[in-house]
This record gives sequence, C-alpha cells and structure tokens, in this order.
Amino acid sequence: MKYIIMADGKGTRWNNYHDIPKHFIEVGGETLLTRTVRLLRLFDAGCEIIITSHDPRYEVEGARRHEPVNNVLEIDRFTTELIEDNVCFLYGDTFYSDSAIQSIVSTKTDDLMFFGNEKSIVAVKVKDARIFQYHVNRVRELFLQGEIKKCIGWQVYQSFMGMSFDEKKIAGKYVYMEDGTRDFNSPEDYEKSERKGN
Repeated sequence: MKYIIMADGKGTRWNNYHDIPKHFIEVGGETLLTRTVRLLRLFDAGCEIIITSHDPRYEVEGARRHEPVNNVLEIDRFTTELIEDNVCFLYGDTFYSDSAIQSIVSTKTDDLMFFGNEKSIVAVKVKDARIFQYHVNRVRELFLQGEIKKCIGWQVYQSFMGMSFDEKKIAGKYVYMEDGTRDFNSPEDYEKSERKGN
C-alpha cells in the first residue's frame, strides 16, 4: 500500500504558532509527521510513504517528499498526480493513535473507505482511483461554480455516498474513530490538547 501524508497546506489558521509549522508539533517527543511515518511502518512494514510538501524541511526518514504540481484549492491536497489504485491519503496535521493507524492499515475496501468522526475525516483509503478521482473532480467543479461552499474531504464523502452537501452525517463506507485521532488545525486545538495532557 502507498500512503500519502498531505502536508502542503497554507497553514493560515496555525499562523506560524511557536515559530513552527503545525506538522512539526511534538506529541510524546516526536513530531506529528515522524509519528505517522513510524506507525505506518510499524503496521505495514513494506509500504511506500510520500509526504506532499514544497518545503524541504519536510524530509522525514522512512518517507520521501513530493512537491505537488497543483495546490490552489483545499481539495488539491488530494494530489492529482498521486491518485492511483491502492493508495491511502492521511493528514499531516493530525495526531493518529496506534489503534487508529492499525485500523486504517487493516481495513479493506472494494472502492473507497473514509475514516474519522462526526467532526472531521482523517484518512481516505482508495482501492479504485477512477472513482475517487471522479468525486474529487466533481467537488472541485461544484465549488468553482459556486454550488457548494467548501471543497474538502467531507464533500468528497458526500458526493461518493450520493448525499446532500447541506449537512454532515455519517452513512456507510466510514470507519468511525471516536478517540483515535486529534486535529491540530489551529493553536487553540493544540492548547486544548495540551491542557488535557495529550
């Protein structure tokens, strides 16, 4: 399996807090990126891991860095040139527990499988690239035409499931992870986690 860790966002909500990119937050003595790479290697030893970033600081042992060709909209984090059969997209600004990565690695799908909770999607496993590419393209076009307000993982899930774009809800093809992940989109997310003791 090939894993793509998406880490080429603009970081506007993080705003260079503590003078570091959010992907370099340390939890338990290792950065989010290093942790994700280590856990993927632990549960899928022969895997290929790619970190998408234009920043050379994002070189992590056990993974290779790829500079995306296109990164204009938020949905472009699903790097078009890397979409192929048997890939899994993960977020570079997310803390994954051991059990979360183990679940992502071991879950099988015939087409697409989404992972997360009611708040956010934290991984998308792609068995059939044509299906995934179709829904990514559809969401991008709907956003550019002004028909939807956002174009992120949720909208791809809603498109794939044939659901309305007006509400977030979990239907099939979704592995619910209640406590297995934490998002660090903003300094507030990080501070809240620190107050809870990681």
